[in-house]
Amino acid sequence: MKASVAATHGPNVLGGVGGFAGLFDLSFAKAYERPLLATSTDGVGTKIAIAQALDKHDTIGQDLVGMVVDDIVVVGAKPLFMTDYIACGKVVPERIASIVTGIAKACAETGTALVGGETAEHPGLMGVNDYDVAGAAVGVVEADRLLGADRVRDGDAVIAISSSGLHSNGFSLVRHILANAGLHYGDAAPDLGTTWGEALLEPTRLYSGPLVELLEGPHGSAVHSLSHVTGGGIAANLARVLPVGSWVEVDRSTWSPAAVFRSLSALAGSTLESSEGTWNLGVGFFAVVDADSATDVIGALERLGLPSWQAGTVTIGARDLDGFEQGAKGVDGGAVRLVGGYAS
Repeated sequence: MKASVAATHGPNVLGGVGGFAGLFDLSFAKAYERPLLATSTDGVGTKIAIAQALDKHDTIGQDLVGMVVDDIVVVGAKPLFMTDYIACGKVVPERIASIVTGIAKACAETGTALVGGETAEHPGLMGVNDYDVAGAAVGVVEADRLLGADRVRDGDAVIAISSSGLHSNGFSLVRHILANAGLHYGDAAPDLGTTWGEALLEPTRLYSGPLVELLEGPHGSAVHSLSHVTGGGIAANLARVLPVGSWVEVDRSTWSPAAVFRSLSALAGSTLESSEGTWNLGVGFFAVVDADSATDVIGALERLGLPSWQAGTVTIGARDLDGFEQGAKGVDGGAVRLVGGYAS
């Protein structure tokens, strides 16, 4: 575990791990005209229940990094460092090592230093095999390169970026569906070619590394805003990064949700459309970009390992917004609705 954590440390990290506080040298920020620090905190949610049931803990760390660090890149910031917190009923060294090693490996992949953490036993409050994880991260962005709704223009292209599966949202619904169907995580999922548990523990795709590279490259200035599709689903999260008075119709026919979403919907006897406010259904991120650069941005994302496609266009102007999602999470942003049917 210590070796994995140390592998995330560059020359900016001072003192290693084990102290009361992690130290990160911010001297490089003197080169910024107006450096802004960005911070985010999150957890993994009830996906942990599946890891606990299968006694498989090596992927939860990547889920945590994805949920925390990928929120930072939304504003255009480059992640710098992260800390984690693990609460458990009883410290099982091998389990803790597996979780933290997963966090460290994902931090290394995103260029984030893991500078500290805490593990706490809560006997009597949590069961012996129960645990929960959370984390917080900090990044930096030049003020005049800050991404957001104020940069979005009429006619901008909305680029959808593929997810790797369920990521870390909507697992209370997943667990409810499987329980009602009388299925266990070790049971085979024929349509998925694996067990249900293995399919559901597919780790969250990490976006920040490729997106930072995109933003620092020749097409970075074409990116106006980014959205991380997490809790609240597709429309609500995109609406948060659009300006007031704008609207987008996201065309479902531009992609086909992965088999895991279709299998869960079939088990529940529901439609894919009914879960759009809970699951990402195959879209893990959105990039709102200059229309003239959309093809170039998609090409760059593909080369960086992020399958992408145009799913809509921003329109700024008055219209009837019945059926649109807006005002999600208290943000006075744009309005979004999904239209059409999903590709088969």
